[in-house]
Amino acid sequence: MKGKPTSFDIAYHAGVSQATVSRALRGSPLVSAETRRRIQAIAKQLNYKVDKNASNLRRQHSVTLALLLFEDPTSDDSLINPFFLSMLGSITRACARQGYDLLISFQQLSDDWHADYQDSHKADGLILLGYGDYLVARSKLEGLVDQGTHFVRWGAVVEGQPGVSIGCDNNQGGRAITEHLLQLGRRDIAFIGDISPGCPEFSDRYRGYCTALREAGFAVNPELQVDAADSTETVGQRAMRQLLARGPRIDAVFAASDLMAIGAMRALEEAGLKVPRDVAVVGFDDIPVAGLTNPPLTTVAQDTKRAGELLVETLIHQIRNEPTHSVMLPARMVVRRSCGAA
Repeated sequence: MKGKPTSFDIAYHAGVSQATVSRALRGSPLVSAETRRRIQAIAKQLNYKVDKNASNLRRQHSVTLALLLFEDPTSDDSLINPFFLSMLGSITRACARQGYDLLISFQQLSDDWHADYQDSHKADGLILLGYGDYLVARSKLEGLVDQGTHFVRWGAVVEGQPGVSIGCDNNQGGRAITEHLLQLGRRDIAFIGDISPGCPEFSDRYRGYCTALREAGFAVNPELQVDAADSTETVGQRAMRQLLARGPRIDAVFAASDLMAIGAMRALEEAGLKVPRDVAVVGFDDIPVAGLTNPPLTTVAQDTKRAGELLVETLIHQIRNEPTHSVMLPARMVVRRSCGAA
């Protein structure tokens, strides 16, 4: 071998990628113990020495943050939940005020996307929007913590969660909008949304719904709840059809997202039922289209402007090794004509 050995030489002899060599030599838990030992043995055999100057250079701040979006099923080619579009503007402006560039990409949950960002030093930290099933994503988040990656995510604040979250008080929002329906005289209120631990935002909204019913003296009827994880109009329409096919009395529907609420309204129209005369419908998120439906949709607004600012500020505090903590922002009800009052 001519010249000084490199990490690429070790990768060749070990039959792994250069990124895996880099992770193994710094003791990353993302590499198995057996592979780590094999790589370290080859490095010793080749008399490989870490170039500390180059290593220090790589550790310099890029003054760039990476925003990683989870791909959501959508009716167009964007694959971006419309709720995140308004937050994207706030994040971009917050980065500009702090003097940071913003790199935007999709999360590749089938690969070690988090490790790739750490190894390539494309960004000083990660902002995560969306994650699919929380129980599946949790192992990725734990990997980020183990690796020492700076990251913050938008999502439910879950006890014992890996890392820091900025989220909405979903329980409070679900409770407030259910109380509003009860005040309007609605009594048989259905809930559309996945209430499993894999979907903590929706399950928190459901808990708020249950609390409001019980405190008003009404039992929670499991026949009035349909699981729906994907936040799309098609899923909401299908769930509403399922509810109607069951046959229980329904005079209101609380959908865990605006898109599902819009789908539910379509299914009700198909069935010859009028909103809000026969069935009131409310959603959650206050995406721009919520005010354009017929009738306009009553919903719960999340403070996307403040959320974007906090995501950026919290991540920069982490990068500076300053203390950070999870934050739940209050929800705000937006009353329109879909529930019979505006």
